[in-house]
Amino acid sequence: MATVERPPLADHEMAARFLDAKSRVLEGIHSVIIGQDEAVEQILIALFAGGHCLLEGVPGLAKTLMVSTLSQLLKLQFSRIQFTPDLMPADITGSEVLEENPATRARSFRFIQGPVFANMVLADEINRTPPKTQAALLQAMQEEQVTVAGTTWPLPKPFFVMATQNPIEQEGTYPLPEAQLDRFLMKIDIGYPSEAEERRIAAETTGPRGSRPPGVLNDAEVLEFRNLVLRVPAAESTVGYAVRLARRTRPSDPEAPEAVKGRVAWGAGPRATQALMLAAKARALLSGRVAVSIEDVRAVAAPVLRHRVILNFEGQAEGVTPAEIIEILLKND
Repeated sequence: MATVERPPLADHEMAARFLDAKSRVLEGIHSVIIGQDEAVEQILIALFAGGHCLLEGVPGLAKTLMVSTLSQLLKLQFSRIQFTPDLMPADITGSEVLEENPATRARSFRFIQGPVFANMVLADEINRTPPKTQAALLQAMQEEQVTVAGTTWPLPKPFFVMATQNPIEQEGTYPLPEAQLDRFLMKIDIGYPSEAEERRIAAETTGPRGSRPPGVLNDAEVLEFRNLVLRVPAAESTVGYAVRLARRTRPSDPEAPEAVKGRVAWGAGPRATQALMLAAKARALLSGRVAVSIEDVRAVAAPVLRHRVILNFEGQAEGVTPAEIIEILLKND
């Protein structure tokens, strides 16, 4: 008997499915992770917007557990790379090995894939490895492919990189260059839990462990929802606001406030404007709306822009942070 293909769902039906999927994913995450609601929401925004994210927080805040739990809920292939000073690019991308056929004695090269060949890659403590090795992720993050020995290999789809770094210990670390920071859609700050949340952590994680939550989505559905995000309409005024916000982080812009002109060396580039719109569209869908608003852009401004605003000497000497610069921009607009 011939199978009948199901007609594609309308966008509003897809949006309802997306909202239901979000609820089930959050339920699964919070069955393992206590608190960190804002960070979890921002990770989901980055994932469905098709970008990568950089997580920064002190050790012991469940960053790794958060990523591995999400990959399980989405039924995605998960890979963890522990970045260390002796890590080499081939340890990430993979390498060719010389093999000999026992029968013919003929020799040939075979490519062995590295851990980057996964749907969700956790780059743990990415700033602990030298720039040469950090750069091994650049092509993967930008083009979703890897070139080794002149051959280009496509990466699995969806492809999502989550990198972590410790903001406290800086000795023996290699800060990410601006070009690589710009490849991350969002930089997410992981803060300490509240007292009530920490009480739950102490009580619930020191006893018998429950079962891991079952998967609720798959790779095809994640790609489907990413395409839905791209189709979310945005008014011209919303696009204009995102452009204006990104441009005002640049000290050379005539409309930049004095705080930017006097304390910022380099502002956000055009990729930041794209990131603002994509993240705002994903946030709108996650909030149950099928059109993006200026409020969505404002809500994602800090995680999208904070790693793209580079302070000058005066700003660093005054102890100003990029987050404070962004707050000034949002208040003045």
